[in-house]
Amino acid sequence: MILTVTMNPAYDMTYRVEHFERGRAHRVRSVDQRLGGRGINVTRVLNQLGKYARATGFADHSFAAAAELEMPVDFVHALPWVRRTVVISESDDGTATALWEPGPRISEPHAIDQLRVRVAGMLSDMNGMVIAGSLPGGVGPGFPAELARTALAAGVPTICDFDGAALELAAKVPGIVLTPNTEELERLTGLPATTIPEILTAVEPLIADGVAAVIVTRGGAGMVAVTPTRAWSAALPQPLAGNPTGAGDAAVAAIIAALATGPATDWPDMLADAVATSAAAVVIPVAGEIDRVLRERLLPTVRVRELEFVTLRH
Repeated sequence: MILTVTMNPAYDMTYRVEHFERGRAHRVRSVDQRLGGRGINVTRVLNQLGKYARATGFADHSFAAAAELEMPVDFVHALPWVRRTVVISESDDGTATALWEPGPRISEPHAIDQLRVRVAGMLSDMNGMVIAGSLPGGVGPGFPAELARTALAAGVPTICDFDGAALELAAKVPGIVLTPNTEELERLTGLPATTIPEILTAVEPLIADGVAAVIVTRGGAGMVAVTPTRAWSAALPQPLAGNPTGAGDAAVAAIIAALATGPATDWPDMLADAVATSAAAVVIPVAGEIDRVLRERLLPTVRVRELEFVTLRH
């Protein structure tokens, strides 16, 4: 079983229009509302991949009750309300514009202790854990790193997928796996991360400090993965057009599914699967879903290349 932790969930709203222009009224062709947040999306994709996953984190009673109808959940009821995210999806060219609400402050004074105990109690049944997404007010940036340390001490492979101060602190946890996009990596390291050589340079001090792996998502350009001994790039021959919202979550689902099978991870196979799964999410207009038929068709076309690797300084 795989555990996902979402501390600042959301109701994901997707508005579909033909073409979006600032400063004018639009007729919306259709609207979708679904439960969201990075960890929720990862859970959904894992279940579509045939992997049993359970979601925890913070929520209000209404969100937790709705989530329970879709997937195995065990939320701490600590939020006064749940935020919304809005994606404006344009049908003419697949462009997506996103608006993220910040979310509320936790309303339960013992919520952090409750989640700490809840996660620790579930780890004995887990083969992997993902901590993903932003934090609500009242939760310090060090709390995700604390949960990651607990999981890794229990022998549970753990991915941290978020940004800002929380990512900086998680990067100091020995054995952690990080999955930033290029912008998040640049903010984390203060170094450019546009090209593959730049990514390798930016990642080097993270690996030298004890991070088990950094898997950098690059949108349509694929991914770069770096471990203490080897590095690879993976990409489709041609990127797919569509809605990128949720593509990173789909990639994280594929990565944790592979890491949860045991220590002998076949990294080229895992990266090919992650790229294909991510691309299979791009063609779906809402986050947390993949086109499984397309995923199987794309998988053999992914190009994985081992990168020249410079021994890291210790």
